[in-house]
Amino acid sequence: MQQPEDRRTTLSDEVTPERLDRALARAFPDVSRARLQDLIRTGQVRRNGAVVLDLSVKVGPGTELTVTIPEAVAAAPRGETQALVVVYEDDDLIVIDKPAGLVVHPAPGHESGTLVNGLIAHCGDSLSGIGGVRRPGIVHRLDKDTSGLLVVAKNDRAHKGLTEQFADHGRTGPLERVYRALVWGVPEPRVGTIDAHLARSQRNREKIAVVRAETGREAITHYHVEEALDAASLVALVRCELETGRTHQIRVHMSHRGHPLLGDAVYGSAFKTKAGRLGEEARAALLTLGRQALHACVLGFAHPRTGETLYFESPLPPDMTALADALRRKGATA
Repeated sequence: MQQPEDRRTTLSDEVTPERLDRALARAFPDVSRARLQDLIRTGQVRRNGAVVLDLSVKVGPGTELTVTIPEAVAAAPRGETQALVVVYEDDDLIVIDKPAGLVVHPAPGHESGTLVNGLIAHCGDSLSGIGGVRRPGIVHRLDKDTSGLLVVAKNDRAHKGLTEQFADHGRTGPLERVYRALVWGVPEPRVGTIDAHLARSQRNREKIAVVRAETGREAITHYHVEEALDAASLVALVRCELETGRTHQIRVHMSHRGHPLLGDAVYGSAFKTKAGRLGEEARAALLTLGRQALHACVLGFAHPRTGETLYFESPLPPDMTALADALRRKGATA
């Protein structure tokens, strides 16, 4: 178990006076600034031996700062044993190949049975505390019905480092996120970029919509068509690389281009009748799929402690493979 820890630093004679929380963030880069601010507010920080509660008080050369980091408290979600597919794990992070149907984080209606519940049970005491709570640090998410690779932090240092990489969208580092999708039709051109801002739909708050640049968040998806899967070009296997990572980004962008994902009941409902043109085997495989045909197949990032570039690949899961194979074998009816 992690015990309360006193960490000390003495500011050098060359530093310029600055806010206490900023000085602490500079001295202890493995602890998030938000966590340090909480520690100040709760009396866990001392300046030259005296407790200080003001985040903005200035500290300068020669000041001795002591931070007491309490033992992490237990997470509110309970641990639940699950058959997780662990691709990689060390003291700082864990990479999971998430199956379709698994919710990542507890929420109303999904208080248990989530990936977080499974990770709490799997990781146990190796979770040293994210923001003072013994819980896994979720830095990015996959929709419940999207399968594939997901990295999760085990401690504050890893959480901070990974969060910064995802916020930067890999523009100054090795972060790489690639998905494979089955879409209706064959996008033209077969290699391209979709640059369309996204925001919560004003008509349906459950959905994301393409909006004007001034009212939404930048969203960029690079794609290329790997294969037209049937003779009638009804379905294509498309590789999508995220330059940004917004909620439902690939699903919305491909639908915006007129090529929604197969099985996507939210953004592809207008294409449901196209299933009637598929061969009998392919129609059955699509019904069995029962979800959007989207899989996170590549995940690369810099290890938050060592800086080493980690790279992982995951093959198409059986349900998407079965559908793709059925389309190749039977094609489509006229």
